[in-house]
Amino acid sequence: MPYDVTRALEYARKWAFARNLRYYNFDALGGDCTNFISQCLYAGCGVMNYTPDTGWYYISLNSRAPAWTGVPFLYNFLVNNRGTGPYGREAPLDNARPGDIVQLSFDGIRFSHSLFVVSTGAVPRPDNILIATHTYDSYNRPLSTYTYVSHRLICIEGARH
Repeated sequence: MPYDVTRALEYARKWAFARNLRYYNFDALGGDCTNFISQCLYAGCGVMNYTPDTGWYYISLNSRAPAWTGVPFLYNFLVNNRGTGPYGREAPLDNARPGDIVQLSFDGIRFSHSLFVVSTGAVPRPDNILIATHTYDSYNRPLSTYTYVSHRLICIEGARH
């Protein structure tokens, strides 16, 4: 089954301002953004990667891969994944499309916030790339309303089963 963008977007819309009780809410532990993005990805691909240490999965608060909730770990998993689960590539922002992920660096050193792209204009730009995220819950928020030093786009290319 490939990455079903429609299912991922439906999940983002449903849960952008709420919490799915199947997953722990990480707001009090540094933020829930990447947990939410992983949930959106999972809704779109329906498969996890249970590889110890380097996989991407969630069973419970105490049984999950670092990539499920950690910004840099999710990036590393997606762009390097050759096994089961979603995979992608880093690309220029003007390649953004619904179902992709933007990560932000607020200090220019480390990336610390993940956003899920829900809509773009014909030529994606920060003012017409609309996102959904948790921690500072948002849906259809323009990327241009964030103050950040740098960004990276992860284009989701598919999922392997």
